[in-house]
Formats: sequence, structure tokens, C-alpha cells
Amino acid sequence: MATSPEFEYPAIGECSIIPGLSPDPFNEIEKMLDVICVGLTENGDEPDLSKFPALKFGLEMLNTDIAAKGTKVFRHDKFTSGESGILINGLVWMGDTDFMKSQLDAKISEGFTCIKIKIGSLDFETEKRFLSDLRNRYGDELELRLDANGAFPISDASQMLDQLNAFGIHSIEQPIKAGNWTDMASICSASPIPIALDEELIGVKSHNEKNELLDAIKPQFIILKPSLVGGLKECSQWIDLAESKGTGWWITSALESNIGLNAIAQYVFNKGAFMPQGLGTGSLFANNFDSPLSIQGEMLRFSAHSSWNLDELKDD
Repeated sequence: MATSPEFEYPAIGECSIIPGLSPDPFNEIEKMLDVICVGLTENGDEPDLSKFPALKFGLEMLNTDIAAKGTKVFRHDKFTSGESGILINGLVWMGDTDFMKSQLDAKISEGFTCIKIKIGSLDFETEKRFLSDLRNRYGDELELRLDANGAFPISDASQMLDQLNAFGIHSIEQPIKAGNWTDMASICSASPIPIALDEELIGVKSHNEKNELLDAIKPQFIILKPSLVGGLKECSQWIDLAESKGTGWWITSALESNIGLNAIAQYVFNKGAFMPQGLGTGSLFANNFDSPLSIQGEMLRFSAHSSWNLDELKDD
């Protein structure tokens, strides 16, 4: 965080860590934050943050906000003016079928036409019945994305994907665990449902490694989480490579507060993303920062007439 009398609010970068998923070594984060602060204040040097993608994104965000004098408006465009929004998917979390149905019904009533459903926590037959009931109630026009989070056994994945295809699935994220490039490549080439890589991208750092992964697996889509892949510049490198190979992409927030979500949303709008993005996770917070961001129907919007409430940070 940086402050100055000319700043509207403190300039802020958010480091969002998800235990068990973020590759950042958790017990080294506070020490690295001290290293960053000393480097920036004494000689302006930034340390090597290749092991710390969440910190790398947080520092990138901080520098961008410093340039914006703490206004949190990094780009003056139709998004930050409130003229246009970003199309997002509605998210249905794993749980028992009653819980999932209640979430689904709420998302439909709110106006979502693209729904992402996390699967893999229930037995497969129960999940198929849920999807069948969904199609019977809401028809075929609803776009369905599934996220298996690597839950499918490699030996059964192809058969399971064949069965899920009966429900008109747009795509499925990470059907098997990350790290099995040969098996994932076979699945991508044969699956009747387009495959999206998610966790597979975590820890892939260099341009050559990214290129090698995309050439080896040939996914139909990649899903980018800036806090997990090392920030927005890293996302741009992934996107450039993906587009050169005809691979689609979208971006998903990873439980960032409105601070991080704001940076991601402005980036996404600037990239001209046309597919529904995964930017609705801010609504999961019970104590989020008040901000100009809001979800209206299936659109994430930025109100030029609303303001941030970061007074508690200004007093620090």
C-alpha cells in the first residue's frame, strides 16, 4: 500500500492466497513482503517473484494504482464510465442436490444465461440426474459450463465425458488432475465436450513452457486466474499464445476482494473479451469493500457515480 496527499485513497495491491491451490509458499510470504518493501523504498528494485504469483499480481496492481493516484480507475473507457458491462457466468457451488438447485434457481431468476456448475462432489449418477432435471426445467438455450476440478479418474474420464455430452455442455474444466499432459492431450483430442485447462496452467512460468503445454495438450480453452498465474502481464502472454493457436480463453477471479476484482475486470474489458467471464466471486464475501462494482443481471458493472469506501485503510 502506498499513500500520498495527492491520492484519493491509498494505492493498493491485493495478494489473494487460496491455501491448497495457490503455489505461493505460504510460510515465506511475510518475509517476501518485507523484501519487496525494502527494495521499493531503498533502491526501487523488485525482487524475483517467480515463486510468488499472488504477490507478483499484487505488486503489479499496486504499481498500476500508484500511476492512477489511488483512484482505482486504471483505464478511462466505457466500462469505468458505466456505459458498458462485462458478461459473466453464474456460479453453482458443489453440495447436495437441493442446495445446488436452490443456487441454480436463484441464478436463473437473476437473469443469468450462462451457468457454471462445479461437479465431482456427488456420485456421478446423481450429478447426471441433476443435469437432466436442469435441462428438463430450463431447456437447451441455457449455456452450461462444468468444472470437475480434476475429479475424474483417468481410466473413466472418456466414458464420463461421453455420457455428459447428452446434456449439451459448452465446456468442462480440468476433467482430470493437472500434470498428466499425455492423458489430457488424448482427452482433448477425443472428447465430444470442449476441454478447458485451469489448474494445469499453475506453475507454468516461462514463455517456452506455456507454448510447450499448449502444443502438447491442444486444449479448446484455457481459463486464467491472475492470482494463480502471476498477474495480468502473464495472462497477456497466455492469451497471445492461445489466440495464435486458435485456443479460446476466459478469465476467472480467484476469491479476490473488490480490490483485485476491479483490476481484473478493467483488464478483461480492455482485452475485448466477448465470452462470459468468471467474475462473480466477489458476491461470496460477507465483508467486502464497498466499491463501484456491482452485478446487475448477468453483467458486472462499474458505476461512475459510486465510490469506494476505504476509510479504514486511510487510517492505517
